Amino acid sequence: MSPGDEHQAAGGYGGTGQTRTRLPEGGGDVYGGARRGGRTSSSRSLVTVVGVVVLLIAAIAFANRGGDASPTATGTADKPETSATAPTGKRPVKAATGGIPTGFAHDRQGAESAAANYSVALGSADMFDKAKRDAILRAVIIPSRVPDVEATLDKAYTPQFNKNVGLNEDGSTPKGYTFVSRTTPVGTKVTEDSADSATVEVWCSGLLGLAGENSTAPVTSSWFTITMELQWSDDGWKIARHSQKAGPTPIPGDDRASGAEEMAKAVQEYGGFTYAR
Repeated sequence: MSPGDEHQAAGGYGGTGQTRTRLPEGGGDVYGGARRGGRTSSSRSLVTVVGVVVLLIAAIAFANRGGDASPTATGTADKPETSATAPTGKRPVKAATGGIPTGFAHDRQGAESAAANYSVALGSADMFDKAKRDAILRAVIIPSRVPDVEATLDKAYTPQFNKNVGLNEDGSTPKGYTFVSRTTPVGTKVTEDSADSATVEVWCSGLLGLAGENSTAPVTSSWFTITMELQWSDDGWKIARHSQKAGPTPIPGDDRASGAEEMAKAVQEYGGFTYAR
């Protein structure tokens, strides 16, 4: 069967909404559980968190997936100029506040670099620890908005939410498992900028779940775009507001899903990066 025949038999890319994922060798399901059927498109979409000023990024969005996943056409037919996507050649910053890169340049490139690195911090496993979460917020949010954002996230990281992502109700990781929450920026785009403000979109992929035998919440991936409104405050770029939408999402390949031990080992051994536009 040719690739074209296969797509037609499956109803085309926009037909069933199911994807093909090769399970670990040996016939078992991901992480040793019972074999599951393909997920529908509705289970892969992201639910908008209604009524909050700041939308939670990667982790919150993954845990509350559901609803309509019908793609919405966006963008224009015009191709971006080469300079819009080419690396600037700037070196990553060396300074850090609480482990989060800081000291980005007071210009367009600095705003993009800040947004990319802040996406990583806000989508990390540290967001599930109250003390670490508050430290992250103080490092990336403009000071006047920190109390409101802290209160919003305290209400969002509930015992039920922790259970949804496979954690114990208190946010701790069950014994024998490895919790995974990572966000990886793929690219950035400035949509508005002035001397002391910039709106930056960050296209990201993310991982969330619990790696371990018989995990009820195995590690899954998703794609989303974060929009950050940044302001220059206290000699650095800070987030005034941010929101998130699903996609753009590529068509999944015919990849074999890794087993629990392989996934846990990868998370423990592979470190992250400091990003520079």
